[in-house]
Amino acid sequence: MKRIAVFAYGLVCYAIFFCTFLYAAGFVGGFLVPTTLDGEASAPLLQALLVNTLLLGVFAVQHSLMARPAFKRAWTRIVPEPMERSTYVLFSSLALIALFAFWQPMGGVVWDVQDPVGRAVLYALFAFGWLLVLVTTFLINHFDLFGLRQVWLYLRGKQYTPLKFVTPGPYRIVRHPLYVGWFFAFWATPTMTVAHLVFAVATTAYILIAIQLEERDLVRAHGLDYARYRQRVPMLLPRLFGRPPRPSRAEA
Repeated sequence: MKRIAVFAYGLVCYAIFFCTFLYAAGFVGGFLVPTTLDGEASAPLLQALLVNTLLLGVFAVQHSLMARPAFKRAWTRIVPEPMERSTYVLFSSLALIALFAFWQPMGGVVWDVQDPVGRAVLYALFAFGWLLVLVTTFLINHFDLFGLRQVWLYLRGKQYTPLKFVTPGPYRIVRHPLYVGWFFAFWATPTMTVAHLVFAVATTAYILIAIQLEERDLVRAHGLDYARYRQRVPMLLPRLFGRPPRPSRAEA
């Protein structure tokens, strides 16, 4: 019964995450959901800025702190190890749900592209960003990333084994294509409001900091393989000229 309960918990956490992911696309894009980044100001500018900064800060701290190996070691003394990743996914989803619920539109327009072709291009880049995020998670094992592999192995009575270091597809062009996808998703908009700009700037800053923490952990986990990969492949901007990087044995 315990294994079934853990597996059910993982499924519920994943379902909450996936609904949150879909809602996030509408929230950022401004369609099909009741709350969005944009809109008329509903509170004084300073108040809205403070509330939005707090919401973004809560997500950033939770998302980074719970991902650190030291926190995971301490956390798994309380939460069973097979449930650790699902719990992380659940807490991240709850932080985003709070952001959706309490976000304060701030009014004001930074840019507004009216040309139909320009709007179509920006919406296409927006869609590309969300698609790139989703596709890259599957390339590096979507089900492990969101905790389903862990609870499935536990249900079957099998020991969890960490994934090997691989660099499929776009990971041979840049080290963090998933984050590149987020940049497209957050910045590609025909109408950039003040609140949207605050969101895009804050999340960009967070991602750039998070990459440094993540890569430090990856070097510790994968040693020389990741160190060489980091030297060979650019972080976010692909090389437009020169020879493409040759895959190592670890990337095959």
